[in-house]
Amino acid sequence: MDIQYESLTERYSSKPEGYYEIQRPEMLPFIPDGVSSMLEVGCSSGGFGKLVKARRSSCEIWGIEPSPAAAAVASKRLDNTICGIFKAGMPELEGKQFDCIVFNDVLEHLVNPDQVLQDSKQYLSKTGVVVASIPNILHFYQIMQILIRQDWKYEAQGILDNTHLRFFTKKSIIRLFEESGYEVELIRGINASVGLKYKVANAITFGHLIDWKYVQFGVRARVA
Repeated sequence: MDIQYESLTERYSSKPEGYYEIQRPEMLPFIPDGVSSMLEVGCSSGGFGKLVKARRSSCEIWGIEPSPAAAAVASKRLDNTICGIFKAGMPELEGKQFDCIVFNDVLEHLVNPDQVLQDSKQYLSKTGVVVASIPNILHFYQIMQILIRQDWKYEAQGILDNTHLRFFTKKSIIRLFEESGYEVELIRGINASVGLKYKVANAITFGHLIDWKYVQFGVRARVA
């Protein structure tokens, strides 16, 4: 993981205004009831943790964020914030276990997301879960742009974010977790974005493109 952040520092620092402030309320339903401790990897400015805290005031929330500026803001919102890169054997996390570890649009930025999921196990409580949101490369708008332009053009943000190193479909998300030793207990499309062209295409394929309307998938998984 060190290699990716060192090589992509300039791209991360030039992200559009507000990139680190997205709160992600649509991911709240994936957090199980009764969670008393949560670690958010890639917590940005702590917006999501702040939302969780507002609904579960007793929940202890930690965050890890490689951007110093974003981590500084998060430190004012979360119980504990680590400015750095998540990995196994972190001294700052020694002896810590969490009921929930969150990766909101993070795994696709990693060189080895499967290894990160493996590393997460040592920080999970016995009943702990991993929650993640992951962009859907099969989003209808994105596929249409590729077909029409005959091009794969990276952008400052979105599904073809220029800091994304991996790309996923619903099936490959499930496979990633299962091959990393997890059991997926919930996966659901989030942030549906459709138009007339999608509706027509889905109708004439008898619903075969049902998952193409989602920008991302939210997932919750437990160690198998």
